[in-house]
Amino acid sequence: MPPDRDAPALDPAALFDLTGRVAIVTGASSGLGAAVARTLAAAGARVAVVARRADRLAALAEEIGGTPVACDLADLDGVHAVVPEAAAALGPPEILVNAAGARLTDAAAENEPLAAARRTVDLNLLAPFLLAQAAFPHMRAIGRGAIVNVSSISGRVGVPGIPQASYAASKAGLSGLTAELAVQWARHAIRVNTVAPGFFRSEITEPLYASERGGAYLRRNTPLPMEGGARDVVGAVLWLAGDAGRYVTGQTIVVDGGWTAH
Repeated sequence: MPPDRDAPALDPAALFDLTGRVAIVTGASSGLGAAVARTLAAAGARVAVVARRADRLAALAEEIGGTPVACDLADLDGVHAVVPEAAAALGPPEILVNAAGARLTDAAAENEPLAAARRTVDLNLLAPFLLAQAAFPHMRAIGRGAIVNVSSISGRVGVPGIPQASYAASKAGLSGLTAELAVQWARHAIRVNTVAPGFFRSEITEPLYASERGGAYLRRNTPLPMEGGARDVVGAVLWLAGDAGRYVTGQTIVVDGGWTAH
C-alpha cells in the first residue's frame, strides 16, 4: 500500500472525543483516579466511579453526572459485582481504567508479612484482571474496547529507600498482564495498555514532597525541571482510552519526568 501522503488533517478534538462511551474508573475517590474520572467525563463519557469511600464517590458522581459503585477492590469476592452494577446503571462499558492501587506495607522485603503481600497483589494485580475479564464480553459485543491499567515506575526499577517488594512485583505483573491480554483480545479490537507514573504530588506522596530532604531527592532524580501532577498522567490515559490511541496496544507508557531514563 502506498504512503497516504494526501490524507486530510484529523480533527484534534474528535481524536479525544468520548461522547456516548461508558467508562469504569477505579480508585476514583481521590487523586489520580478522581482526575481520570473528571477528564473522561469532560471528554463526553458516562463514567462509573469505583472505590471504597462511598461518600467521596457520591460527591464525585454527582459532580460529573456519573454513577458511584462502592467496592473494596482488595476483597476479590466483591469485585465481581462492579461491572454488572456499572453496566446496569450506564450501559455496557467500553473503557476500563484500573487506577486503584496501594503500597500496603513499609516492611523490608525480608520482613514483609505474607498477609500484606497477598492483599497487595489482590488489589494491584488480581482485581484489575478480574475487572478486565468482566468487561470483556461487553467490549466484544460492542466491537471495540480500551483497558488502561495504572502501574508505577516501581514495576520497572527499584527505588532506593522505599521498601516495596510485593508492590513492585504487582505493578510489574500489570505490564505482563497487559501484553498478554492485548495479544489475546486484539482480534476483538480491544486494546490493553498500561501507564506507569513516576512520582507526582498527591495525597499519598505529600509528606515526601513537603520534607526538605524528600523534595531534594525528587528534584535530584527527575531530569525535567518541574513537579509532576495528576494532570501529567491523565493526558496519557485519555490518549489510550480514545481514538487518538487506536493503534496502540500491549504497551507500558512511562510518565515520570525522565526518572527511569537516567
